[in-house]
Amino acid sequence: MRSSLVQLATDSSVPKLEENHLPMPHWMYGALAMVIFLLLLGIVWSFRNAGAPYRDGAEGEKEH
Repeated sequence: MRSSLVQLATDSSVPKLEENHLPMPHWMYGALAMVIFLLLLGIVWSFRNAGAPYRDGAEGEKEH
């Protein structure tokens, strides 16, 4: 007497799995991630000195 799970696994009525192909070559996923990373890094880099005009020069020299 076999369990129903084993019987289901050995049943020939289970369809064969189909292979799903990627929409682009596998190396392009890494290249696309690198381009997006560099784009976001460029956006952040463009704001690197945006807060400087609003800081008081003597702010660090004040005593508490």
